[in-house]
Amino acid sequence: MTPTAGSAAPGSAAVGVATAVPVPAPRTPPVPGTVPTPGATAIDEAPPARDLRAVNPSPEFLRLINHDYSRRHLVLSAGTTDGVERLIIAQTTGPLAVFNVGVRLGRPVEPEIHPGELIASAIDRAYAARAHGRSDTSGDGLAPGDGPEVPKVTIEGSSDVERDLEAAVREAESDLLSTQGKAPTVRLVDLVLFEALQRGASDVHIQPVRDLTLIRYRLDGSLHTVRELPGALAAGVTTRIKVMARLDVAEQRSPQDGRATVTIGGGVGASSGRRIDLRVSTLPSTYGQRVVLRLLDPARSPHLLNFAALGMPPEVVHKFLAQVSKTSGIVLSTGPTGSGKTTTLYATLAWISATNGGEILQKDPVRGRGRSGGGHGSELNIMTIEDPVEYDLSGPGLSVSQTQVDIKKGLTFAAGLRHILRQDPDVIMVGEIRDEETARVAVQASLTGHLVLSTLHTNDAASAVARLVDLGVDPFLVNSSLSAVLAQRLVRKIHAACAGRGCSECLDTGYRGRLGVFELLVLDPAMKALIARRCSAPELKAQAQRGSGGGMVTLREAGSALVRAGITTEAEVTRVIEALEATDEVVT
Repeated sequence: MTPTAGSAAPGSAAVGVATAVPVPAPRTPPVPGTVPTPGATAIDEAPPARDLRAVNPSPEFLRLINHDYSRRHLVLSAGTTDGVERLIIAQTTGPLAVFNVGVRLGRPVEPEIHPGELIASAIDRAYAARAHGRSDTSGDGLAPGDGPEVPKVTIEGSSDVERDLEAAVREAESDLLSTQGKAPTVRLVDLVLFEALQRGASDVHIQPVRDLTLIRYRLDGSLHTVRELPGALAAGVTTRIKVMARLDVAEQRSPQDGRATVTIGGGVGASSGRRIDLRVSTLPSTYGQRVVLRLLDPARSPHLLNFAALGMPPEVVHKFLAQVSKTSGIVLSTGPTGSGKTTTLYATLAWISATNGGEILQKDPVRGRGRSGGGHGSELNIMTIEDPVEYDLSGPGLSVSQTQVDIKKGLTFAAGLRHILRQDPDVIMVGEIRDEETARVAVQASLTGHLVLSTLHTNDAASAVARLVDLGVDPFLVNSSLSAVLAQRLVRKIHAACAGRGCSECLDTGYRGRLGVFELLVLDPAMKALIARRCSAPELKAQAQRGSGGGMVTLREAGSALVRAGITTEAEVTRVIEALEATDEVVT
């Protein structure tokens, strides 16, 4: 039944067709004889920079407008004055959402625009404060059947994550069956993700054990248990994450993988929020399903723009860029899992795209100075085959076509590489050379005039050459195709704020942030002669250190230089580099 003016009283049923209801009057008296337009506000004006922590929403707003609707549309009451509801909204808030709030409250509204992230935090504080003293969850929202949830999920932030997480855990325990509005478990997952992003975590582990659920963050390569939740919350938390990633909630005995995109400080259809991509993996365990989320936050990826943020020394940068500037050949990045290989290749693709699109003045390739913000993309056809695609490389001046491996459909690295070769590529990135077939196709691609970038799992640069031979590539083909190998590690940096003594900010580790340690091997005639004789990796490494141009700086030497500069510690270099070198010696 279509609502009428009489149905707009406080406490009335939710409005389904808002356009049939008279428009609430604005705060400023309208011109006589005119009717205000729904949401007629200065939406295009710049949001004022005003502190919203003191905002005191009206009780009627918090009772009649549920948290979910308020958060999705970024609309909140700032109190009532002379019978008019003052609202704070974002630039992305739709006029119809404002209109519906006025109808639901049964009074005129006066909107005022503010930044989305500030409104999001104010909404969270207001509803959290109400939740402490509430006896029901009667807020039934505005429009039942408002439409299915969009794939992009907005996670809720907080000005006091520690306190709000504790409150969310208590509320989730007491209301495990709640499905209305922002359920306690949904709020709990939001806060866990928000805290992980605040701390700069790369992964979130949700691990059920006996009677407990551990929340663990991977920070700077090390795993830290930051919270222990009651075991009863495990199922609800897992279900929420599965819903976000569109996984099968009913399937609990098989592993599943999925993706999700979440935003902080954005409303429905908004593009102003901070976007974070999630890779989700679930695995059955003895005490329930274990969940790991990889957080891919482009906002914290300055390495995609320059090599200085990677920690690559200028002398290594110039030698490395000389190799990736060639029109053909193979350049490999090697190291164990989590050593930053893909990050380095992404930075390389960005540099290649920018330089060939005329967008960067090659005055300082280390820091990327001279880069302009515009442009129409690279003059090269750059394509990738990855497993999985970690960061979206599309953007102004960066034209890269990315393809993801799909084993179920027969799209392997080798198959994808063959298809890419039919797409007239100039530069190809192969996520990893894992088998003989991929290695052979990559070599053939480089020999037919393509620049190929890829990764290998070896502990140093010289071992990559031996690995290619082990994969079935003839030594003469290695000499003809391979240009350079860049081995790398990531070491933690001393936390400057506490001078390495340990504090709450660095979780008492004494470290904060990581930096790359690099070892670049460039093939010269002497090196190729040893490869042709199938010499061992130690012999190749020794020759590289004696090579022209001062020889190769090894990972250990590069790490020692960082220790002398006071950037990291001897213990950290030993943990990351020498432990692996010792493993190599045992294997040998």
